[in-house]
Amino acid sequence: MEAAGKEEISVEDEAVDKNIFKDCSKIAFYRIYSPLEADNHQWFSDICILRICRRQKQQLSKKSTYRALLDSVTTGKDSTRFQIINEVAKVPLLAEVYGIEGNIFRLKINEETPLKPRYEVPDVLTSKPSTVRLISCSGDTGSLVLADGKGDLKCHITANPFKVDLVSEEEVVMSINSLGQLYFEHLQIPPKQRATKENEEDASVDTTQENPEELGLWEEKFGNFVDVKVNGPTSIGLDFSLHGFEHLYGIPQHAESHQLKNTRDGEAYRLYNLDVYGYKIYDKLGIYGSVPYLLAHKVGRTLGIFWLNASETLVEINTEPAIKYTLTQMGPVAAKQKVESRTDVHWMSESGIIDVFLLTGPTPSDIFKQYSYLTGTQAMPPLFSLGYHQCRWNYEDEQDVKAVDAGFDEHDIPYDVMWLDIEHTEGKRYFTWDKKRFPNPKRMQELLRSKKRKLVVISDPHIKIDPDYSVYAKAKEQGFFVKNHEGGDFEGVCWPGLSSYLDFTNPKVREWYSSLFAFPVYQGSTDILYIWNDMNEPSVFRGPELTMQKNAIHHGNWEHRELHNLYGFYQQMATAEGLIQRAKGKERPFVLTRSFFAGSQKYGAVWTGDNTAEWSYLKISIPMLLTLSITGISFCGADVGGFIGNPEAELLVRWYQAGAYQPFFRGHATMNTKRREPWLFGEEYTRPIREAMRERYALLPYWYSLFYSAHVASQPIMRPLWIEFPDELETFGVEDEYMLGSALLVHPVTEPKATVVDVFLPGSNEVWYDSKTFAHWGGACTVKIPVALDTIPVFQRGGSVVPIKTTIGKSTGCMSDSPYGLHVALSTKGSAVGEFYLDDGHSFQYLHQKQFLHRKFSFSSGVLINSCADERGRYSSKCVVEQVFVLGLRKRPSSVTARSSDGKAQPVAFSYCARTSTLSLEKLSLNIGSDWKVHIQ
Repeated sequence: MEAAGKEEISVEDEAVDKNIFKDCSKIAFYRIYSPLEADNHQWFSDICILRICRRQKQQLSKKSTYRALLDSVTTGKDSTRFQIINEVAKVPLLAEVYGIEGNIFRLKINEETPLKPRYEVPDVLTSKPSTVRLISCSGDTGSLVLADGKGDLKCHITANPFKVDLVSEEEVVMSINSLGQLYFEHLQIPPKQRATKENEEDASVDTTQENPEELGLWEEKFGNFVDVKVNGPTSIGLDFSLHGFEHLYGIPQHAESHQLKNTRDGEAYRLYNLDVYGYKIYDKLGIYGSVPYLLAHKVGRTLGIFWLNASETLVEINTEPAIKYTLTQMGPVAAKQKVESRTDVHWMSESGIIDVFLLTGPTPSDIFKQYSYLTGTQAMPPLFSLGYHQCRWNYEDEQDVKAVDAGFDEHDIPYDVMWLDIEHTEGKRYFTWDKKRFPNPKRMQELLRSKKRKLVVISDPHIKIDPDYSVYAKAKEQGFFVKNHEGGDFEGVCWPGLSSYLDFTNPKVREWYSSLFAFPVYQGSTDILYIWNDMNEPSVFRGPELTMQKNAIHHGNWEHRELHNLYGFYQQMATAEGLIQRAKGKERPFVLTRSFFAGSQKYGAVWTGDNTAEWSYLKISIPMLLTLSITGISFCGADVGGFIGNPEAELLVRWYQAGAYQPFFRGHATMNTKRREPWLFGEEYTRPIREAMRERYALLPYWYSLFYSAHVASQPIMRPLWIEFPDELETFGVEDEYMLGSALLVHPVTEPKATVVDVFLPGSNEVWYDSKTFAHWGGACTVKIPVALDTIPVFQRGGSVVPIKTTIGKSTGCMSDSPYGLHVALSTKGSAVGEFYLDDGHSFQYLHQKQFLHRKFSFSSGVLINSCADERGRYSSKCVVEQVFVLGLRKRPSSVTARSSDGKAQPVAFSYCARTSTLSLEKLSLNIGSDWKVHIQ
C-alpha cells in the first residue's frame, strides 16, 4: 500500500466509526429550522448553538413574515415576477413563476439584489425548458391567479401572508408556504468588514462587542474541523402541503423503506453524498448519491416535487390524519371542500436559491415523462451491460482473470464482464497498469474478446500527488484541481495516499479528462474496456464526514458547499463523454458511478454501494432500487452477495436469484473476504445460481426492450406495484415484490431457510401465471408459494407477451443469432399484447440512422400477430421465433396454422396441456422482424 506521510492507507480508513457522520442535531442550518431541537438544549454544549436555536425558535413561533407585493407584478415572455418581502428584515426577494410544457410549474425565489450571485445548479436540466405563457385571471383582493392556456391548472398566489395554491380542476392539490416555513438567509458582509466600515463612518463605535446572534453562524465546528462561511449563513427552506396524500416516495439515496416515513419524531431525510462503508439500514443518513425529487401518490393523482439544489439538503415529512385537518376555504372552491388527509414536506438546503419544479401528473406515467423532460431519460445501454458482471477487490493478476473467466465456461455459467479494482494500477495511479500483475493488458483483453466479453476498470477522482505521474503533472500545470480556501490545491488522503481532486465542475477539466480515455493516451486500453467511477462523493479519508471541506473552492470561485452533491454527476458525465469520443461518436459508453444526482441516468448506471453480506441487506436492496427507479435512474443494482463480509451459501444463492431480476447485475466483494465465485460452494449451490443466471440471459430480449422503453418513453424498468396498479390502495406500501415492466411480477426470497413465501397478486380483474409451471391464479389475493433453494417466485401477468431467447450462450455477444421464443399469457378476456426491440446492441446507429427493429405482438380471437410498432426502424434480423407458449388457452385447438405476409400458410405442430391450459408450438421458423400471423382454431 502507498503511504500518506508515514501512515499506511487501508480499508480501515474508509470503514470508520459511524459516529463521524452527522445526525441532524449537528447540522447548524437544520438546528436553525427545527423547533424540536430548540426545545432540547441538552443536545448542545456550545452557547453559540443555543443562541441559534433560540433565534429560530422565535422565528418559527411566529406566522409567516413574508408577503407578496402584488403591485410589483410584471409579466415577461417566460415568467411572471413579483417581489416578496420579509416584514422584519425588509430585504426583498424576487419570485418568478413559470409554466412549463407538459403540465409543470416552476417557482424560483432569489435575493433581488444579492451581494454577489447565488449558486444556481447548471447542467442538470437537459435544456432550457419550453415555457407556456401563464394567463393572469381575476383574483380576489390581495391575490393573483395564473392559469395555463387550457385553464385546468391554476396557480393561486395569496399576498399576505405569502402562499401559493396549486389548483387542478378546481381542487387544491398542493399549497406552498401554507405553514409559513419560507426561509431565506441573505448573503452578508463579514462582521469584521462591517465593523471596519462602521468605524470609518463613526469612530465612536465599539468593535469589541460582537452581535451575540451572529455567534456560531459564521463558523461551524464539527470534530477537529472548522467551516468558515465567508458570507455568513445562506440557508433556504420552504414547505409544501400535499392535500389528500399519505403516500410519498423518492429522494434517494437512503437505506430505507420505499415509502417515505413520517419524520416528526426522528431524523429528517438527509441528502448529502457520503462514503458510508457498511451503511446502517433503515436509516435516513444520506449515503452515496442524492436525487432531490419526491413523488406523492393517491388514488386518482400523482404529483412530483423536484427541488433543484446541490448543497446539503434535509427533508422533513409529516402526515396529518384526515380527522385533524380541513382544507382552507378559497372562493368558489369552498363548496367542494371536505375533511381529508394532508402531508407536509419541508425542504431545507444549506445554500443556493429556491428553484423548485412542481410536476402535476396526473398519472404516474405522466410524472415520469415530466421529470425526464427536465433531466433526461435513461441512457440506452450497450447490450453486454445487461448481462452478468464479475467483480472483486481485487483480481490479483492476469492469470487470476484468466482462471476466473475459464471457471464460468467450465461450469456452464454465462457472464459478460470482468472487473478490475484499484490494485490493477501502478500504485493507485489511474490510467496505468501494475507492470508485474498486468504486464500485457491488451493480451488479457483479447482473451475476453475471443468470447465476446468485456473488461471494466476503475477510475476514481483523486489523483496521487506525484510529479512523475503524468496525469497529476498535467492537471497541476493547468490548474485543474479543486482549490483550498487559501488558493492552493486542495489535498486530501485517499487510496493512493496524499491526493488532489480534479475539479469536474470546470468544463475544461471535463474535456481534458475525457481525452485521457483515447486509445493512444490510455496505454493498454482497447475498445472492450469500460469504466467504473468510484469514491466520487468525493471521498476524502480523514476529512469531515470522510469528504471534502465545504469551503474548498471550485471553478467560478464557488465553494464546495454549493455543489457538493454534483461532484460525482460531473465525473460520470466526463467519463461517458470520453468513451464516446474515443469511439468517434459511434459507440455507446458504459459507466458505473457510485455518486450521483438528478440527471445521472443520462450517463450510465448506479449501484447501492458498500453493502454487507447479511440477509437484511438483501432485503433492503429491493426498496432502495425501487426508489432509484422511480426517480429516473433505471439502470441500478446492488452488489450480489454483499460487498462486506462472507455470505453463507444459501444467502449467496438467494442474492443471485434476486440480482438476476434487477437491472444492473454484478457480484462484488471487498478485499480480505473469501473467494465466492459461483462454483465455489459445491454443486448443490452452483446449480441454482447457474439456473438463475441462465434465466437472466433467456430474458435478455425482454430486458433490452424495457431499456428502450425507459430510454424513449421514460418508463421505469423495475416498478413498485403502485405504478402498475395506481388505484389499488393495497399496493401502495408493498416493497418486497415488484414489477419488471408491466408483464412480470418478482418476489425474491429474502429470508433464510424459507419453505414458503406469501406473494400478493394485485388486480381484481387480473390473472397471473407462474413463469415456470404455468399454474395460474386470479388477482387481488395473497397466495402461499412453496419455495425450494432453486425457486424464484416470478409471475407473468395475463394479457402480456414476453420475448425470450431459447438457447443460452457464454455471453450476450454469443447469443445474437440464437432463436427467440414467445410467452403469450392470456388475460381474462383471452387477449395479450407485448413489444420487442432490437438493434445492433452497441452503436448509436439506432438513433442516427434509425437502425432498429420495433415489433408489436398481439393475441386476440385465436390469432397471434407480429406487426411493426415503428415504421421508422430499418434494422433487419435473420433470427426466427422458433417456439411459442400460449398460457391460459381454455381448450385444445383442432389446428394451428402459420401465415406469412405473402399469404402462404403452413400447418404448425403443437401440444396442449389440459392441466395448465397451455399450448406449446415448437419448431417454428418465423422471422422476428417480419409480419406474420398464427391462427389457432
